[in-house]
Amino acid sequence: MIDFKQIETFVWVAELGGFRAAAEKLNTTQPAISQRIAALEQTLNTRLFTRDTRGIQITDKGQELLAQAQRMLDLRNDMMQTACAQNAVRGTLRLGVAETIAHTWLHALLERLSALYPALVVEIHVDTTQVMRPQVAAHQIDLALLVGVGDDPKLQHLHLCNYPVVWAASPALHLDDRTLKARELAAYPIITYPANSQPYRAVRGTLLAAGIKTPRMYGCASLSTIVHMTRRGIGVSAIAPEVMQDELAQGSIRILDVRDSLPELSFYACWLDSPDSYIVRTVAQVAQEVAHAAHSKSAA
Repeated sequence: MIDFKQIETFVWVAELGGFRAAAEKLNTTQPAISQRIAALEQTLNTRLFTRDTRGIQITDKGQELLAQAQRMLDLRNDMMQTACAQNAVRGTLRLGVAETIAHTWLHALLERLSALYPALVVEIHVDTTQVMRPQVAAHQIDLALLVGVGDDPKLQHLHLCNYPVVWAASPALHLDDRTLKARELAAYPIITYPANSQPYRAVRGTLLAAGIKTPRMYGCASLSTIVHMTRRGIGVSAIAPEVMQDELAQGSIRILDVRDSLPELSFYACWLDSPDSYIVRTVAQVAQEVAHAAHSKSAA
């Protein structure tokens, strides 16, 4: 059985060129060094060193094994450093983020990660769920904060939070003074999330159910553009109110009272399950904590 003392002794004898020098380096005796090398040679069933009047010389097989022995010591040192470090979360994380989260609590997540894991570098990619989910499956991003749960069994999901989707418009449209039906909204273009997204399909389904055969819908991937178009009175938007808090506070956009409500947006952390996904799972759990704290704060 090989132990690390034998490996370490082998490396230092080879590096220093003698048993005595290795004994001094390892703070032990020369006979102890000889015993370790003999035991290692017996276990490996090969000669590591030859001895003659000039001293010792590493054998060809010993030279071949030396590189592997050095790697074993490097791995041991890495393991010890990781165990002794305050945290083992380091390296680069490619983080995909839905724009709703980018507008709400992403800053809080980044501050939390910086405080907890200063050795972790985060690359941020803001995009739509339709784009990010295939990127996770293709190893192009490590973790995505997106809408809904896909059907790929290799992808892991952790629920983060829910956001309502409301109907909203500029007060210039004079729609905020009464209770409306979805059919009445169809007199205006409906501005919402991009085509084929979950909220887009929900809005379209609501309008079709209200008898609107060909709804006029503007699908947009930029939430700031949706808010801007809504504020300008271009149409009625279906959007999460959290991304237009300033406009609501200023009164430039108002939430409409519509009988036909829309389903919430459910956000999840999504990653590809693998043996080395510890860092990703850890960040996903931190994201869940930050999301819960953000919702608790807004509810208060």
